[in-house]
Amino acid sequence: MTPFLQLALALAVIIAAAKAAGYLSYRLGQPSVLGELLVGVLLGPSVIDLLHLAYFTDSHLPDVIHEMAEMGVLLLMFIAGLDLHLSDLAKTGKVSVFSGVLGVVFPMALGVAVGLLASMELGAAVFLGLVLSATSVSISAQTLMEMRVLRSRVGYGLLGAAVFDDILVILGLSIFSAMAISDSGAGLGDIIVIILRMILFLGGATVIGMLVLPKFSRRIAGLPISQGLVAFTIVIILLFGWGAEEWGRMAAITGAFMAGLVFSRSSVKERIETGISALAYGMFVPIFFIDVGLKADIRQIGGSALIFFLGMTLAAIIGKVLGAGLGASLGGFSRRESLQLGIGMMSRGEVGLIAASLGITQGLITQEIFSAMVGMVVVTTLLTPPLLRLAFRPSQPPKKPDAPIVSDSSGISTLTDPTLDGG
Repeated sequence: MTPFLQLALALAVIIAAAKAAGYLSYRLGQPSVLGELLVGVLLGPSVIDLLHLAYFTDSHLPDVIHEMAEMGVLLLMFIAGLDLHLSDLAKTGKVSVFSGVLGVVFPMALGVAVGLLASMELGAAVFLGLVLSATSVSISAQTLMEMRVLRSRVGYGLLGAAVFDDILVILGLSIFSAMAISDSGAGLGDIIVIILRMILFLGGATVIGMLVLPKFSRRIAGLPISQGLVAFTIVIILLFGWGAEEWGRMAAITGAFMAGLVFSRSSVKERIETGISALAYGMFVPIFFIDVGLKADIRQIGGSALIFFLGMTLAAIIGKVLGAGLGASLGGFSRRESLQLGIGMMSRGEVGLIAASLGITQGLITQEIFSAMVGMVVVTTLLTPPLLRLAFRPSQPPKKPDAPIVSDSSGISTLTDPTLDGG
């Protein structure tokens, strides 16, 4: 088969498996993302190793799938930001700061301790702490949208805390890399530049988003261009994601989330949500959830690596729940809300995978440790949806769906609620 036909077949299997597993998980009373993540592990090297079967001979196929998955997480974080408003996010400012900071400090300290107990060098142990400090709220945001509680105090606090968490972790990784390649004391200027670039990007993106993009979106919506508004939105998502990494030295998902916040103020928000949701949930988001499982090979975790994996996973869970939860409590949340936010910060997702990949690329960790890190990412990601549902279930009353039925320009009604869309 040609490389394109191999890609077509792989995508057909991945999307079909994701939707079927998501539906089965939903019928069993669990978030659809849980089924998608589990089937991803089954399709990965742990069991089937789909992308390395005899049918697939293209060595670039896993990379192509991964890049499409990255597009999925950008769209997912854009939708999460689109469902929020800056004024609502600002109301949880104290919670966001405290949870974001303590949600980094606690797992960082536990990660360094686990690394030193495993006889790792100090530099590698610090890197392990940084990996454990990472948070990916894309899966938590998807789960909260499914439960129709994203627009709640916990939802706003979670996403706000994730922004601070992302800034601190990316800054920490950047500082670590700068110090690793610099003489002692020579990296101070680089660190200051990184901080300034983050501030400039966040400020510049906010100004452009609030003053320019709403006007452009209204004008483009009125032009006789086929799906012009959706195309314009995709361009902005990509540019904000690119700018976040290239200019702001932050994760691309932060830029996509900011783009969503910007368009949440637009008068054509519903049309944007309809088009982007169809594209995201119909193709790219399922690929992302499957790709998380495709990165894990649990067969490599054995012997001493198994003990290291268990200790690291325990530190990852306790560090985030206690750290972020304590921060939420200090910010004024109740004990229950603090627990809910702490659990929501537990997933490492693609951010943890990116950080772990940096370690293997720079030779800081071995392939065995990398597999254990990927296993930790998968476990924390798998545990987050059911634990979130359990934390909300006892006292959470039914709420109006986050995403209503809207109509596109052709008059065709589209249901954008991911609960019924299968995630």
